[in-house]
Amino acid sequence: MEVVRNIQAKLDVSEDDHELLDETFEQFRQAAQYVADHGWDDNPYNITDTKNTLHDETYSDVRDELSLQSSLVQSARNIAATALGNCKDRIIEDGEKASKPEFKGTVVVYNGRTITYNDDHVSLATTDERVTAEYVTPVNDEGTPFEDYWTDEWEKAEATLHKRDGTYYLHVAVKKEVEPSCDEESENGVVLGVDLNVDGYLAVTSTGAFLGNADYLNQKRDEYERRRGNLQQIGTRSAHLTIKSIGSRFARWSADYLHRVSKSLVQEAVENNCTAIAFENLKHIRKRISNASRFQQWAFRELQRHVEYKAEEYGIDVDDVSPAYTSQQCSHGECGFTHEDNRDGDEFECLKCGKQLHADYNAARNVGLRLVQHWLKSGAERATSQLALKSGTVNANGRFRPTALRS
Repeated sequence: MEVVRNIQAKLDVSEDDHELLDETFEQFRQAAQYVADHGWDDNPYNITDTKNTLHDETYSDVRDELSLQSSLVQSARNIAATALGNCKDRIIEDGEKASKPEFKGTVVVYNGRTITYNDDHVSLATTDERVTAEYVTPVNDEGTPFEDYWTDEWEKAEATLHKRDGTYYLHVAVKKEVEPSCDEESENGVVLGVDLNVDGYLAVTSTGAFLGNADYLNQKRDEYERRRGNLQQIGTRSAHLTIKSIGSRFARWSADYLHRVSKSLVQEAVENNCTAIAFENLKHIRKRISNASRFQQWAFRELQRHVEYKAEEYGIDVDDVSPAYTSQQCSHGECGFTHEDNRDGDEFECLKCGKQLHADYNAARNVGLRLVQHWLKSGAERATSQLALKSGTVNANGRFRPTALRS
């Protein structure tokens, strides 16, 4: 199957080329607006959103009036057709109100004929001669989305050029063909269970991987909130601009931190031949987190989103289960005894069978077992599904199957 990702690359554009790119932005906007104006009608059933029709009725006029080359005119027509179609659907199918699309932003859509990718720079078509701009890569791009996807393994396809605060950014679609990972052991499903936490380790897996530091994440958030509060009391324009700046830095730091943890989670699933990753249902998690901890809720949601995004490359599914009593229930074999006194902080000791485990590791095992048991009950061709553990797998009935220990 084909997997598509979208990554951002900052561009170093010569000041001499700013005017030319800005003129290209404006003419691209005018072209898209001309097509939108032509296709619009107050009667939604008369809105023209078919690309071929819009091409036949607008292409010559746009080419005569503007300096855009053919492929850029077609790209402008395509985004106008999409916008018109979205308005039409909202009115007719959803019963909502929608007004004629208005294009105001600075954006140009490039395809294979209007953009050329090179190792360290890109060549962009404009209203006149081509512009060459170098990529501005992160100072330390190891483990970042840029480092992961800006490789020969991924094919660079369509891109959109944007301008924000005087800086140019290229959003590039990259794609590759991937095959789902499947072998004799995992053909019926091997699940990696994941327990998420508001303190201590951010994520713990059923294979015994302890990832991230929730306390550190919260500490960084608290530092940001304290500084923002102090600046808000100052109330000057300079303080306001500083708030925006530190907010952006913290958002980038948080996204990068969660990216790294999610990458480790997916790698743990790959190394254990897992076909699925099981999380606690986020709706249930919100019920046991105070309103003051919305940041943790956001972090959990973002972490799961990152995992889903990365797991797709390996054909690994991501699902969720109810987390009810996963921290109080014994995950050992056929025991399953549940009692609130089984857990004491980070320690778990079953009052019935005496099994001792790290509490979060025990919870992760239970989260994964919930999905395995769900598959067994549903009979969805996964009756022999397994939960991945430290040194083997266990099925829904508690039968352990050892494997060689990982080095």
